[in-house]
Amino acid sequence: MGPRARAGPRCCALYAVLGALVCGLRPAAAMAVGDEKRSVSPVVATLCWRVEDFVVAQECTRCSSFQMKTISQCSPTGFIEKINCATSKRDEYKSCRSAVMEAHVFWRFVGTMMCVATVFAVLVVCRQRVLDRKALEKVRKQIESI
Repeated sequence: MGPRARAGPRCCALYAVLGALVCGLRPAAAMAVGDEKRSVSPVVATLCWRVEDFVVAQECTRCSSFQMKTISQCSPTGFIEKINCATSKRDEYKSCRSAVMEAHVFWRFVGTMMCVATVFAVLVVCRQRVLDRKALEKVRKQIESI
């Protein structure tokens, strides 16, 4: 059977690697959808930043291990910002996205896509070589039969 019989294990390995890469990534859009689902859960007191204007008192920072356990807003993203609500004068914490984290996720995605593109380019070149060899063999057999 030739080259087709050997392509099976390579394809399975390739699909396994691609599946692992795709499942390991969690793009920002998917993370945002997950955050929206979490924020729909009923809250005893209305969060002031949802209904009134607020000022950011402390920029978006990574939560410490203590904050992860004590502040529920840390769990969705691992980052929080402290805000002051204008009308009620309350200080609250709000889950946020770090620009550094988003940049890291973006570049990891770009790197993964570059690797996937390289793998498929190599597969295309290999497949083209196999097809060229088959075509040359066919022409050689036709010439020999004359």
